[in-house]
Amino acid sequence: MRALVEAGQCHFGENYLQEALAHQQALADRSLCWHFIGPLQSNKTRDVAACFDWVHSVDRLRIARRLDSQRPQTLPPLNVCLQVNISGEASKSGVSPEALPALAAAVARLPQLRLRGLMAIPAPADNEAGRRQPCRQLREALEALNSEGYTLDVLSMGMSADLEVAIAEGATHVRVGTDLFGPRQ
Repeated sequence: MRALVEAGQCHFGENYLQEALAHQQALADRSLCWHFIGPLQSNKTRDVAACFDWVHSVDRLRIARRLDSQRPQTLPPLNVCLQVNISGEASKSGVSPEALPALAAAVARLPQLRLRGLMAIPAPADNEAGRRQPCRQLREALEALNSEGYTLDVLSMGMSADLEVAIAEGATHVRVGTDLFGPRQ
């Protein structure tokens, strides 16, 4: 990670809180922007609210309320993306597309959070059309919210294996950890 920092990278996404806190401590001498992108449980919200600039995986109002109440007043509002289970997979976290408008309305009212956009981890697909469809659906969900008066500017979608399709569909944030660091052991 330090080599990437020295090369100019300043945004880092983390899936696991304990690893993230260790990385933040090791790189405390640098001004970096930290994104939490993993599943978020209630017992982790205090550290995430205090130590991160972004959370991409808000999928329940209870978690959003905890982040809001635990965000230190000395920090700017926490940037959040709502995680949408765009493929409807039972094994994945995320709000359903049908429940998204109500969650967005509730999160947008929380003063210590700044609703910035949507995030998804689509189901793997064997072809480009299959990879493109969920990315298009997430973009359309963001556009629908913006047509209701929101000013969302972030689409967090795409990983090392499908980032080209995600970018073609409007991704503003992609997660390329596997390409940078190799597969997780």
